Amino acid sequence: MKTIKVLAVLAFMSVSSILIAQDGETDYREDFRFGLKIGTNFSNVYDSKSDDFDADGKLGLAGGVQLSIPLTKFIGLQPEVLFSQKGFKGSGVFLGTDYSFKRTTSYIDIPLQIALKPSEFITILAGPQYSYLIKQKDEFNSTFFSNSQEEEFDNENIRKNIFGFVGGLDINIMHVALGARVGWDITENHGDGSSSAPRYKNVWFQATVGYNF
Repeated sequence: MKTIKVLAVLAFMSVSSILIAQDGETDYREDFRFGLKIGTNFSNVYDSKSDDFDADGKLGLAGGVQLSIPLTKFIGLQPEVLFSQKGFKGSGVFLGTDYSFKRTTSYIDIPLQIALKPSEFITILAGPQYSYLIKQKDEFNSTFFSNSQEEEFDNENIRKNIFGFVGGLDINIMHVALGARVGWDITENHGDGSSSAPRYKNVWFQATVGYNF
């Protein structure tokens, strides 16, 4: 609910800025720009070994900063540093008892994206992403038992660091950017390469509202 309220405020600010804007320069493709963004992830996990795996997606917070670095008018770089919540949830029946499970993983995501800018209003983005796990919370609830466990990481272990890929686009309206992304992990959530389990990887859709200075 808090995320929705923030997005509504930012959307109102963007519309207001457009309404009060005077005639002037609106093409910022050759400008170096710094921006803030906030939004939400809808995430899940998939089995990289293609076995049957059934889980439900969950919503999480996403937000951070970005830089627009022009190389030419039509090509640039857009690195970002984001706080990003991912995870999944599920439910079932065990020994005749209903249960539900939810996992929330909090990452620092660092995508390094190539930006293609065919017009002043559209930026097409794609590139690799490095994700740094900082917290994991598991919640289990059943008719007779409930448990919540939260773990924070200092991240000295490579097992908590993941490489992935992201792609999407930004719709640019003056200083405001409406962003849509899809991302998925390439390396496993755990394991240093010497183990094949667990083998579940994150996949997520992301929607954000940003403001570029």
